[in-house]
Amino acid sequence: MPRTRNKFRLIILSFTVSVVLMVIKFVAYWLTNSNAVLTDALESIVNVVASGFAFYSIYLSSLPRDSNHPYGHGKIEFFSAGLEGALILLAGVFIFFHSVKSLLSPQPLHDLGLGLVLVLLTTAVNYAVGWILRREGRISNSLTLSADGKHLILDAQSSLVLVIGIGVIYLTGWQVLDSLLSMGFAVYIVVNGTQIARQSVAGLMDEVDKGMLGQVVEVLKTHRLRQWIDIHNLRVQKYGADLHIDCHLTLPNYWTLLEVHETVHELEEILRAAFSSDVEIFVHTDPCIPPCCPHCHVENCPIREAPFTKEIDWTPQNLSLNQKLFLEKVND
Repeated sequence: MPRTRNKFRLIILSFTVSVVLMVIKFVAYWLTNSNAVLTDALESIVNVVASGFAFYSIYLSSLPRDSNHPYGHGKIEFFSAGLEGALILLAGVFIFFHSVKSLLSPQPLHDLGLGLVLVLLTTAVNYAVGWILRREGRISNSLTLSADGKHLILDAQSSLVLVIGIGVIYLTGWQVLDSLLSMGFAVYIVVNGTQIARQSVAGLMDEVDKGMLGQVVEVLKTHRLRQWIDIHNLRVQKYGADLHIDCHLTLPNYWTLLEVHETVHELEEILRAAFSSDVEIFVHTDPCIPPCCPHCHVENCPIREAPFTKEIDWTPQNLSLNQKLFLEKVND
């Protein structure tokens, strides 16, 4: 698939760039003896390991469903993001303690000018690659690409502050600022690593993705058909980049099985066309009952008991309820 091939190309680019930039940063540390530069170099090791596992996770998530994995292999992307978050956390903790040690026993710095140029180069490259990965991650709903892109952008942002700090040290000679900058980076890294790990756990626990649920509801509202009397018990789950959507659809109770089948198929096609990723949909159909009538748009209904009075507005909150929306109104 073109989308999967594009993911592979981007993650290989990320891995290659991470290896090259890691080498450059360790050269910069060797030249400068700066703890802040070492901080940046150590985080690059995390970039390399995370990109390697991300490549494997994208490969595995692209495999078709099988008898052991009837929902596919997409959840491996949550493990990939979780590993990346955990590695970032560990790197942040190590960097913080190393910075405290260096603050208590400072070492002389040298060749800051050349080190500054090398770190500035890695900053620009990291940000460019990270921006590309995050953009593709949003387009394809890939948590792996999004997490890897966010990590690279985070690395670029911390490197930019590092460049400014080294510049200040170079101009003023305040070498204590080196360890203080490194400690600040460590805290920043831990916070962002926690956010990435939190997002991974949320995906593994099938926590509601409010943004994605809202998108699905907007698609249903935009393409709402008159024969869709009611939709409820709507659930949206993400398996990596793939979506699984369940809902209950209320249809006229006098319809034939063929009419019901065609309407369900139409609903499925509308949802699939709205997303670039693979979408698996399960629709449970309910027959209409008399309380539906005041909210039903179906024309020339042979069993109508009351005229149409008001259309119920569909929202993520009420479509997620496990009851028909008109019953919610009655109970209110």
